[in-house]
Amino acid sequence: MIERVKSAMVGAGASWVLWLMLVLSVVSLAIMLERAWLYVSLRDDIDGLMRELGRLLRSGDLEGARRRLEASRSAEAAVVVAGLVEADQGSAAAEEAMAGASALQKTKLEKRLAYLGTLGNNAPFIGLLGTVIGIVGAFDELGKSTALAPTGSGVGSQIAPTAVMTNIAEALVATAVGLLVAIPAVAAFNAFQRIVRTTLANTDALGHVLLAHLKANPLPAGAAAAALPKNERTSKTPPSVRPKVEKSDDTEEGTN
Repeated sequence: MIERVKSAMVGAGASWVLWLMLVLSVVSLAIMLERAWLYVSLRDDIDGLMRELGRLLRSGDLEGARRRLEASRSAEAAVVVAGLVEADQGSAAAEEAMAGASALQKTKLEKRLAYLGTLGNNAPFIGLLGTVIGIVGAFDELGKSTALAPTGSGVGSQIAPTAVMTNIAEALVATAVGLLVAIPAVAAFNAFQRIVRTTLANTDALGHVLLAHLKANPLPAGAAAAALPKNERTSKTPPSVRPKVEKSDDTEEGTN
């Protein structure tokens, strides 16, 4: 069994590991560029947006606040818009709506980051596999050269070190390539995770501005339907469907 495994490893060589690392590095680079472009496109002045949102809410301009948030390209604004849509239902409904929108935005922001984390953790091990295969091949060449050399000639002792060192040098390239692939992936993963955490923290802060206003003003200006008591909103019947009251004969005779 060991001989078969060794023959398979030596026959395949370590070149396939290098090709695999090359493909993984290309995919990793594509993900880095795509995620970086997404995060740059979602950037906005969150501090300014928070101040402007607070000013519009204090003035009671909910529609203006919604337009301002919808004009922003940030993920933070998209979450708060979801809460503002449910503002007439109360602060609890707005908070639940923002929680759902925040979960969707988090999924969007963290998309494909797991690949970078997995590649960063495992690329050195893939490179090490190539090194192990190369070393096995080097010692296999050492055994062959020693066996083929005439006894006492000293030729095997001269050829063997050269073959071993050449194969080991080639095998170490796999480890080097694995590290070169892993280091950028880990760095990008950590940087992107920090961006996601910052975005979620800004979302929470911006959402609390809306919730503070809704809790202080449960009936916002402009929400005419919400200002009516619940029994009046449900019991009022439109004039067109109200029963027509007919005049009685006694009333007509008294009038005459």
